[in-house]
Amino acid sequence: MNSIPVNHNRITSLDFVKGLAMLVMALDHVRDYVHAPAFLFDPADPTQTTLPIFFTRWVTHFCAPAFSLLAGMSAYMVGRRKSKNELSAFLLKRGIWLIFIELTLVNFGWLFDFGHGTILLQVIWSLGISMIVLAGLVHLERRILLVLSLVLIFGHNLLDDVGSDDSIGWALLHQLNIFMLSDNLMFVVGYPIIPWIAVMSLGYVLGSYYDGNVDAGTRTRTFNLMGAMALVLFVTLRWSNIYGDPIDFQQFGVISKSLVSFLNPTKYPPSLSFLLMTLGGTLLLLANSEKWKGKAVDFISTFGRVPFFYYIIHIYLIHLIAFGLATLTGFSWQKNMVLVTWGISENPIPGYGFALWVVYVVWVSVILLLYPICRKFDQYKQGNKDKWWLSYF
Repeated sequence: MNSIPVNHNRITSLDFVKGLAMLVMALDHVRDYVHAPAFLFDPADPTQTTLPIFFTRWVTHFCAPAFSLLAGMSAYMVGRRKSKNELSAFLLKRGIWLIFIELTLVNFGWLFDFGHGTILLQVIWSLGISMIVLAGLVHLERRILLVLSLVLIFGHNLLDDVGSDDSIGWALLHQLNIFMLSDNLMFVVGYPIIPWIAVMSLGYVLGSYYDGNVDAGTRTRTFNLMGAMALVLFVTLRWSNIYGDPIDFQQFGVISKSLVSFLNPTKYPPSLSFLLMTLGGTLLLLANSEKWKGKAVDFISTFGRVPFFYYIIHIYLIHLIAFGLATLTGFSWQKNMVLVTWGISENPIPGYGFALWVVYVVWVSVILLLYPICRKFDQYKQGNKDKWWLSYF
């Protein structure tokens, strides 16, 4: 039986995929704060974008689905050392903690708004609420949980025309929406619950493929087959426009524009086409990265071992860099980088921003600056496994 490469009893391929997702995610966040067109148009708009801009955005689509799927797998592995009741309690507490952090540290990091004029429910909220739901779902039989996960993933687009545009409850469940709770308070639901909870529960089911009685060959073949089938189905559904996305693929008569339309299924909430594309790619990467070794893999895996810690500090670092760039180019950081309606209803910094190559320079700089910090924290975590509170970071 082939063994899984491990480092300090961790599955290194999972750390690698998670770390890669974290690094790619930072590219999108740097683009948000640094790229001039980020304030002018959607980078995935076929009528306005360019292929370099689009693919800079597109590659980051894989991040949130990978986070959610891998979080489910991690929950399964934690559950191998706990009873179901203990696992439920852990997931419940972890989920509540993540939602609290989203509403406080993460929201402030994005905006630096001491007036707290905007409440953002984004990816950390999504992970938190999914963990809370998974705390109950782990008591189901695995086959039932698999069926439930697939039904939600494959069937949730049937709900696209259900609900009301002015219903906060429906927005929380299944519809991106923005609400003005008062003249000075905006509420943004970026990550509705459905189908994110199903992505995490699917990850929990697939976590069993890392049990000791499953050899690496079986796992690789299974994940390769699932990933390939997902991508084939994505291409089929996207090309035919039969089902799977509320916004149809359009052919513009220009290959580049048609390609952008084809590769840009709906993310908020993630359509079936979006999940087939991103989860298919994630499963293929998981299937084929177990034997990868070397300094580059170790470098990337470091971020995957401390994802939450990295996520928090990278937001603050990128926002602070934007402060500096705004100041250096003649803008007032007090007026222009303390944000209330970033990217939502108006351009907060008219005239600010840089070319795409600057985005990549800043992105690489952020990664290099954060690596020694994340490495130190990783070493501290590995040397202090008896400290329970570290599991929340």
